[in-house]
Amino acid sequence: MSVEENKAILRHKHVEELFNKGNLAVADEIISPDYVYHRAAGEVKGPEGVKQMVTTLRTAFPDVHFTIEDIVAEGENVAVRYTWTGIHRGEYMGIAPTGKQINMPMAGFYRFVGGKEVEVVTYSDMLNFFQQLGVSPPGQ
Repeated sequence: MSVEENKAILRHKHVEELFNKGNLAVADEIISPDYVYHRAAGEVKGPEGVKQMVTTLRTAFPDVHFTIEDIVAEGENVAVRYTWTGIHRGEYMGIAPTGKQINMPMAGFYRFVGGKEVEVVTYSDMLNFFQQLGVSPPGQ
């Protein structure tokens, strides 16, 4: 796949279809069985792990919306700076619904093989996340 095709998959299928619309079937199309999402809360693996993660997020933030701010790619790698917003309406990370609006900037680094995502690492300011919800971070 070309750099532009990988960017299009991330933009249209990953962000718009999977996360913004909650179309879980897209995960089987774009996520490799060997996929690993490295994150502080623990690794997410394969299409089923992604479906569970999306369901958890969309249950807690039913109006979640991801907006891509910047996207660049080289070879099999795609880097994205995006913001996600939503109102906290369901339990998330053990936090009862607060009804508060979240506006979270993030960055993600995705690796593709054969038109499928195989690995991702994201970065976000989780202290900012907890402050927006008006709760203390875990362990505080």
